[in-house]
Amino acid sequence: MSSSVSFWQRLRRTPYQAIAATFMIFITLFVMGVFLLLAGSLSAILTYFETKPQITIYFKDEKDKISIDGLIAKLNSTGKVASSNFYSKDQALAIYREQNKNDPLLLEMVTADILPSSLEVSAKQPQYLKDLDEIVKNEPGIDEVVFQKDVVDTLISWTSTVRKVGIVFISFFLLSTFFILLTSIGMKIAFRKEEIEILKLVGATSWYIKRPFIYEGLTYGIVGATMAAIFVTVLMLYVQPYVTSFLAGLVQLPLWRFQGITINIWPPNLALIAAMAAVLNTCGLIIGLIGSLLAVTRYMKY
Repeated sequence: MSSSVSFWQRLRRTPYQAIAATFMIFITLFVMGVFLLLAGSLSAILTYFETKPQITIYFKDEKDKISIDGLIAKLNSTGKVASSNFYSKDQALAIYREQNKNDPLLLEMVTADILPSSLEVSAKQPQYLKDLDEIVKNEPGIDEVVFQKDVVDTLISWTSTVRKVGIVFISFFLLSTFFILLTSIGMKIAFRKEEIEILKLVGATSWYIKRPFIYEGLTYGIVGATMAAIFVTVLMLYVQPYVTSFLAGLVQLPLWRFQGITINIWPPNLALIAAMAAVLNTCGLIIGLIGSLLAVTRYMKY
């Protein structure tokens, strides 16, 4: 290996190793991007449902406001209630009219007398819902209780499963990627053993000899990460109409807010695309750097 031989010339001499290393980094980071997208989507949906009323209590007509206030005080005394909102019959009618304002026939058929008053309760944590439900079930004058615990529990289970599966797959691909990087760069070091010995004899420093191999690993990382970011972005834009249709009613799912910048997971905005590209490129550089450092440390005793 000499300074007259350029980096790209060395890549062209062993294209298959370069393609294999870059492809494995691409696959690893693409899978990572997909799992980050899935986990972020489920987390955003879970957050959305956690901020909405998780228990809706419909009262019978004989349930007066005083006893309802007593129930609210009892629920609040547990310290497990994030918020509670009471809606009288008249308020329920106003909400109904707003929701059906484009259908005059439905508006004519409904009056405040036939609508129940209700109480919407949000818990501070999903695990508190069962305790709050037990209190409500023992309360007289309750007509119906709509309980969203099953929905929240299902979302928590899905999110946990996606994270665990993602960790397993990404760990497997990371190990495979490091192995291929070690093999690829190690073979190149072996092919240039005589040149390395000559450079040592003429006084070349350790960094001078190792630097091209480290740059090569970094190049694999950045190229693979860029490809992964492009493919993940294309995938997001392709599935956006289907996800939007599936999540009908959820206009936006914000994933993260910082200093006025909102990253929407669905529909994906420029902030999400930029953040995903930054994360994948950073991971690509780290993988390329660590892989090349391990290779030169393993195969080059200098």
